[in-house]
Amino acid sequence: MKKLKDILYKVSIDAVRGTTDVVVSDIVFDSRKVTPNSTFIAQKGTLSNGHDYIEKAIASGATSIIYEDDPQNFADGVTYIRVEDANEALAHIASNFFDNPSSQLTLVGVTGTNGKTTIATLLHQLFTKAGFKTGLLSTVKIIIGTEEFPATHTTPDSITINRNLREMVNAGCSYCFMEVSSHGIAQKRTAALNFKGGVFTNLSHDHLDYHKTFAEYRNVKKSFFDSLAKTSFAITNADDKNGAFMLQNTSAKKITYSIQNVADVHGKILESQFNGMLLNVNHHEVWVQLIGKFNASNLLAIYATATELGLSSEEVLLHLSTLKSVSGRFQFIVSKTQITAIIDYAHTPDALENVLKTISEIRTRNEQLITVVGCGGNRDKEKRPVMARIATEMSDTVIFTSDNPRDEDPYQILREMEAGVEPQNSNRYLTIEDRHQAIKTACKMANSADIILIAGKGHEDYQEIKGVKHHFNDLEEVINYLNEFNK
Repeated sequence: MKKLKDILYKVSIDAVRGTTDVVVSDIVFDSRKVTPNSTFIAQKGTLSNGHDYIEKAIASGATSIIYEDDPQNFADGVTYIRVEDANEALAHIASNFFDNPSSQLTLVGVTGTNGKTTIATLLHQLFTKAGFKTGLLSTVKIIIGTEEFPATHTTPDSITINRNLREMVNAGCSYCFMEVSSHGIAQKRTAALNFKGGVFTNLSHDHLDYHKTFAEYRNVKKSFFDSLAKTSFAITNADDKNGAFMLQNTSAKKITYSIQNVADVHGKILESQFNGMLLNVNHHEVWVQLIGKFNASNLLAIYATATELGLSSEEVLLHLSTLKSVSGRFQFIVSKTQITAIIDYAHTPDALENVLKTISEIRTRNEQLITVVGCGGNRDKEKRPVMARIATEMSDTVIFTSDNPRDEDPYQILREMEAGVEPQNSNRYLTIEDRHQAIKTACKMANSADIILIAGKGHEDYQEIKGVKHHFNDLEEVINYLNEFNK
């Protein structure tokens, strides 16, 4: 338990009503989770306003309230703290409540549109192989020492982040690699964390349903690097046109990586096959088990991070050669009849184009490329026709299908995708709303040595329809149908 006055350290306070010399048993922002002597933080969310639940929180036992707008009534015996920004206040309160765990290990944040999961996860793999106890906060999973848990958000809320970091410290972890999403930055979930370093991957069309404009999306990402301390490092992708922009105002040490330009860490693909590629990294050759230009770029970011954190170049290269692909990120299987099926999380135009380019660079014969792709509902609508155009331009056959329609009509999503197909490619696609049937059809169409790309959902093991998550796993589906049709 903590005293309220202690967990308010660094919180920007406008007014105090009551005493801060009270014991706090827990901190919560969900009124349903309030227990006696809790502190309730009233946040203004996109779907609900925590200020509407202050009285409910008090009725459930909250003895202190953090808020932005004065409530109509003040209850006796309750301490009220008015703050400028409840989201930022929560970040500091959570860090203080869990004894500032981010300052007790080496925390590295990875941000950008694509590549966050791969870089964070492979850094975790690498440092574990190097003999360190390491934590991971990613889209796919949370790892605390030897324990793994499923993740619910790319960047969790401030309380969850700090609780996980505290558990990592208690478990003896000395490093944590963390995905940092634009939503997490904008909502101040990472505001009070002590980052040793930040990594920028790339920036492309995504999340404009939330940020409204690309400039806003870009500036939110940049603010993460603006906040890094002088003692931190900032690693950026010099091949991305926004790479230099990210570091314009940072006080951190600046490090660049590139495949195409002069950089501190430079790489070149010397050879590429489906089972891996030969890279030249700063004049050293290394065979890695990942493929594609985008993965070469990811590996350069990993190399830059690991060497900056003190590992020798030789040790990093040794471990790079052993790293395995991340679940749902260019994950592939080969059937008995040599049909290659690739599962990838590509759900943005840039990511889809990168995956399709990689496949085209590796194809050595006249294999047919069949792409199964959809777009999620309640998300950025502008990318739907763009993704459809890219898919039909770069594939032999495309099957448009449902992704996670959420609350939208899946047929309307598909119509918006179809609108992006150029007239000359109109005979290259068909539309099958049912994702089961779409994958089944792709497997039935494929002949020996053909390639099937199933894009959009990657590691996800569900399909979200009208607020309900139904079990659905692309890898399971394609294995099942390939076995059925290609015995």
